Amino acid sequence: MNIAIITIFPEFFEGPLNVSLVGKARATSLLETAVVDLRTFGVGPHRQVDDAPFGGGAGMVLQAEPLANALEPFANTHRVLLTPGGDQLVQGTLDRWASLESLTLVCGRYEGIDERIAQHFIDEEISLGDYVLLGGEVAALAIIEGVTRLLPGAVGNAQSVETESFRDGLLEEPQYTRPARWRGWDVPEVLLSGHHGRVEEWRRRQRLERTRQRRPDLLDQG
Repeated sequence: MNIAIITIFPEFFEGPLNVSLVGKARATSLLETAVVDLRTFGVGPHRQVDDAPFGGGAGMVLQAEPLANALEPFANTHRVLLTPGGDQLVQGTLDRWASLESLTLVCGRYEGIDERIAQHFIDEEISLGDYVLLGGEVAALAIIEGVTRLLPGAVGNAQSVETESFRDGLLEEPQYTRPARWRGWDVPEVLLSGHHGRVEEWRRRQRLERTRQRRPDLLDQG
């Protein structure tokens, strides 16, 4: 899969793209990434990429021309704008994107981007949630991790991807590892029983209860 990131801070990605599963996926060419510095397409001797908003107001807006020029090489990809005003990112969106050949992530900044770019050069607008960050770079990294782990061969045990939170509309059950007793707290006995049927029944009950307590909205959606 190919993922391009358009940003005014390319150095933001130097470390994260080279570690963990993302780094391994890139090393084996399972994932190809291109970090595009928007300022390369800036206007004038100072490579300007932003300007004051029409109508007045605080902050700056990323200009249309630099963004259009940066996006044109990726016209045949699925182009996603990362913005607080977008649809909230959910697991189903990552599943859908993981089946694509190419994805382009546009990192918003300041007060946003010229709306004409959003209307004519963007296929989808996505937000991490109901809060505002300094820009779209953190969201881009979240998406890259979320998509990479879904690529065939990226995760050592593919079953771990199929049995996690949100796969069946529920949160994942509690997890335990050795030792069975730690500081006086014991692992649930059923997990030590070796009885796979009872273990699966316990896990299902735990997923339901945890979802009911923490994310009842997921049950309402079901």
